[in-house]
Amino acid sequence: MTALDITLISLAILALLGVIFEEVIHVNKAKTTLFFGTLSWMLLFLFSGGSEETAVIGTGLSESIAEIAGLWLFLVAAMTFVAYLNKKGMIENMIYLIMPRHVTERRLLFLTGLFCFVFSSLADNITATLVSCSLILSLNLELKKRLQFIVLVVFAVNSGGVSLITGDVTTLMIFLAEKVEILTLLTLAIPASITVFILAVLLSRGLDGTVELKANTNEVRTVDAVIAGLFLVTIIGTITVNALFSVPPVLTFLFGLSIMFLVSRFMSDDNDLDPILEYIRVIEFETLLFFLGILLLVGMLKEIHALDSLVAIYDVLPPIYANYLMGIFSAVIDNVPLTAALLKAGIDMSPAEWMGLTYAVGVGGSLLVIGSAAGIVAMSKIDGLTFGAYMRYALHLLLAYSMGYGGVLLLGRFILA
Repeated sequence: MTALDITLISLAILALLGVIFEEVIHVNKAKTTLFFGTLSWMLLFLFSGGSEETAVIGTGLSESIAEIAGLWLFLVAAMTFVAYLNKKGMIENMIYLIMPRHVTERRLLFLTGLFCFVFSSLADNITATLVSCSLILSLNLELKKRLQFIVLVVFAVNSGGVSLITGDVTTLMIFLAEKVEILTLLTLAIPASITVFILAVLLSRGLDGTVELKANTNEVRTVDAVIAGLFLVTIIGTITVNALFSVPPVLTFLFGLSIMFLVSRFMSDDNDLDPILEYIRVIEFETLLFFLGILLLVGMLKEIHALDSLVAIYDVLPPIYANYLMGIFSAVIDNVPLTAALLKAGIDMSPAEWMGLTYAVGVGGSLLVIGSAAGIVAMSKIDGLTFGAYMRYALHLLLAYSMGYGGVLLLGRFILA
């Protein structure tokens, strides 16, 4: 191993530490990963061994940029839809439309889990968590009951995202790497939803009261309803045309986004006070920049063959056990770089085993409150939700995760046998 390799690996470790200790150092993880990601490639070019090596590095960078571009464009399209619907109050309206006005705490816990599971598969898990936190805070529950609700929210949000490419970035990454088929992913909703229900049963102990929900609906314009319908049609269309004609999801979603722009232009004023294109600017570009930095770092590690050691666990353990451990590991280390590294490492697994990994890295982050974006967002919104308070439910979460993973393995044997 050369001095340059050691330096580049050290930069990747520093970037990872920056992500883990973001709340301590008060530096946004997007800034950290983007800095170290671009610096590492700069060093690769500056200290290359000659023109031939420079050409190889250039090819590797081009491949990484192409992968990042596909992921970025898909996320931009999906997040623009969600940003628009959230700003127009459509998501909040949906909650108060399906939730009863007078309900027991136990029943509300199950309804909240169901909402989080379904909504997070259609939209991003951050939005689903924010909406759910607002609902929980409006109930004025005592701290213990509030924690029971939010623990279920974090697990349900992460579980819902694994079955659709719109719901979780790691699911999208594994699909774009052609490790699983889009229709196969949909079947993950079966074991994932069952374990959300099981966790709700475990957490419902002591929820014996009743609550009143205050309706807070917003006026719905025709154009907003049409765009909400267009969003659902785009998701269904993405799955359908990919399964039947192998149309890349990014192309279908960009097509749906273009129709959204045209619908807004001809069904509303689309004036300077609220232009439809402005919603591209309000999506979370910090998240996108974080993905950019992470994928640059992982691409660099692949270029210097540093990912070979990550595969070592798959040489020692069968993939079904290694994948399970990777899910637990994703609760400590962000699942995006972990998934990216596994994909780049060239691990050879069957489609059923890739299904297991998809579930593991998508849901495993729920085991710790810092293990997923949903948990971190919940910590910032719910007073009393600390690392220690969340850990009280660690056994419940580990049991639900383990049962879900086992269910995915059984499912894979049946549908991919």
